[in-house]
Amino acid sequence: MLMQGFATAATPINLLFAVLGVLLGTAVGVLPGIGPAMAIALLLPVTYGMEPTAAMIMFAGIYYGGMYGGSTTSILLNTPGESSTVITAIEGHKMAKAGRAAQALATAAIGSFVAGTIGTALLATIAPWVVKFAVSLGNPSYLAIMLLALVAVTAVLGSSKLRGFAALGLGLAIGLVGMDPVSGQGRLIFGQPLLADGLDIVVVAVAIFAIGEALWIAAHLRKTTTHTIPVGRPWMGKSDWKRSWKPWLRGTAFGFPFGALPAGGAEIPTFLSYVTEKKLSKHPEEFGHGAIEGVAGPEAANNAAAAGTLTPMLALGLPTNATAAVMLLALMQFGIQPGPLLFEEEPKLVWALIASLFIGNALLLLINLPMAPLWAKLLQLPRPYLYAGILFFATLGAYSVNLQAFDLMVLLVLGVLGFAMRRFGIPVLPLIIGVILGPRAEAQLRKSLQLSSGDPAGLFSEPVAVVAYVIIAVVLLWPLIAKLLRRLFPKAAAGIEELAESVPEEAETQSALAVSTDADSAKDHEVHHGAHRGDRPRT
Repeated sequence: MLMQGFATAATPINLLFAVLGVLLGTAVGVLPGIGPAMAIALLLPVTYGMEPTAAMIMFAGIYYGGMYGGSTTSILLNTPGESSTVITAIEGHKMAKAGRAAQALATAAIGSFVAGTIGTALLATIAPWVVKFAVSLGNPSYLAIMLLALVAVTAVLGSSKLRGFAALGLGLAIGLVGMDPVSGQGRLIFGQPLLADGLDIVVVAVAIFAIGEALWIAAHLRKTTTHTIPVGRPWMGKSDWKRSWKPWLRGTAFGFPFGALPAGGAEIPTFLSYVTEKKLSKHPEEFGHGAIEGVAGPEAANNAAAAGTLTPMLALGLPTNATAAVMLLALMQFGIQPGPLLFEEEPKLVWALIASLFIGNALLLLINLPMAPLWAKLLQLPRPYLYAGILFFATLGAYSVNLQAFDLMVLLVLGVLGFAMRRFGIPVLPLIIGVILGPRAEAQLRKSLQLSSGDPAGLFSEPVAVVAYVIIAVVLLWPLIAKLLRRLFPKAAAGIEELAESVPEEAETQSALAVSTDADSAKDHEVHHGAHRGDRPRT
């Protein structure tokens, strides 16, 4: 099946979309404040007339490219384009200031290639096994797994659980708009016939990501130009290779499992990779002053996590980050139902997508190594032009979905909601996942209760469901459990706190600045970063 996937992905038109995706992804990764999730959301309306396989190959290229591109700004500007490249900025920018920007960019690019290739191979190996397991599950287990994904993503995101669950509540409410699937009664339509079919998920995604983001950046915009460190073609010496290859492999081992977990994300493995390299390095004195291991390990972890994220997305239909959520929206817009049956019903698409990840990885390396100086010049684009363009394309895209002015009103209202969420530090990701998984979880709940004749005990009738509910209880009660463990095991708690303090304090500042150098104050961004782009929490 994988060989057939390569045959599909290697057709001229699909290769063209892979190159386009990689180029776009790197560009949006380089530009601070524009993540792959926003780029894919903006392109959703454009891909209506495309073949689903070509569109998904392009989106996968954007995702992988965005993961790589964020490292360029981290190294050259000390401003992470993605929250997952915050740790890269610690050592990468110090290397650049010491005249070793070329080596830092090279180890980031090659580490991304190594980790992405290994991660994609693991995806191709593990996903079919996950599907075999998932097909054997009943409705109660699916419901429990979906609830686990909703709770896990929400509970660890942003500055407080309360804000996370507020965002989830908003997403579930938006998902309820329309007709009840069983009774046919209107829900939250307020007498407006155009709402009977519900809010178009493409309009919701574009509004929350693109409009909310553009308004947020505009509110903090300064007209100062950015000053990047000049860099030639990336290259690495013999000692750089020797010091990088082990961190690449260790970073991959950290990144893939965390990417596959709900709410695992790329921030935790990049942090763990950095701490591990600092402990194992033969040059610990260089950490904090430009150690190449501190760039190689976290960058590999970051890209391996991206491959890991696609495992639950393809095998179970569960998104674990914002980009995966928008890619699921893309599948749904083509009328393809995500979940375990995706491998059976759309094998050509799935295996072509996995094969395209191998191709996209190789393209990333071939394109980015020679073009690093060109990507750096992208940072000189005037911000007002950039975000005006985003608003224009977002409006055009939303209108093209149904060709109705009503969608523009919905876009504006939800865009203001996205802006308000960023303003008050409410994370965006739980809202988007609530919109996607809410209706699907409701369908599984209804089926489970129908099978048990309305008896709630039927929700706990399968072992997997019971295990999932136990994990949900642990996630929700974790603050109390952690307090109890601190009292019972004070030495272990002190060791964990010491580990957390081993990352330089500047990582905190860089995470706060991950939106853009145009931000008014670092303090604002430290408060709001957890909500920014709906990505992941501050590390």
